[in-house]
Amino acid sequence: MARLYDKYTKEIAPALAKKFGRKNILSLPRLTKIVLNMGVGKALQDKNRMEQAAEQLTNIAGQKCQITKSRVAVSGFRLRENQEIGCRVTLRGKRMYEFLDRLINVSLPRIRDFRGVNPKSFDGNGNYSMGVSEQLIFPEIDADKVNFTQGMDITIVTTTKNDDEARELLKQFGMPFRET
Repeated sequence: MARLYDKYTKEIAPALAKKFGRKNILSLPRLTKIVLNMGVGKALQDKNRMEQAAEQLTNIAGQKCQITKSRVAVSGFRLRENQEIGCRVTLRGKRMYEFLDRLINVSLPRIRDFRGVNPKSFDGNGNYSMGVSEQLIFPEIDADKVNFTQGMDITIVTTTKNDDEARELLKQFGMPFRET
């Protein structure tokens, strides 16, 4: 079983129930999924970039990624319909908790000049999104084999519709929010 899931059931859920004054544990906020998205715009010029980005995202997530294609043509970007322009992974269950554990305890502290993540990056419905500027912060990526740095978006989806409840849930998991 994932370490963070154990922590959620034994420590976080009772603490949230006490803080929000709820008796029903199913009404408490919990994680639904984590979505990793990597937009590879340079893949239009170099097809090899898409393969490398997909391989790296698969290594980071521990699950095969899905290649995303363009829906419409945009002549200003020299983009045609159905061209490969990104990759994504949706993590649920045990893999989701293991990824969040690695993100909080290993990857985020490896960022240079890291002062915490933005506490205002909630969408109004209890979901948190953040961007990472390079994939080298993850321990699964071998820096010697990387030809280019690529950023990614990480979205954490919760069951609550309230940003304050979601913020408290992520704080309990150990998410290092920046002081405002």
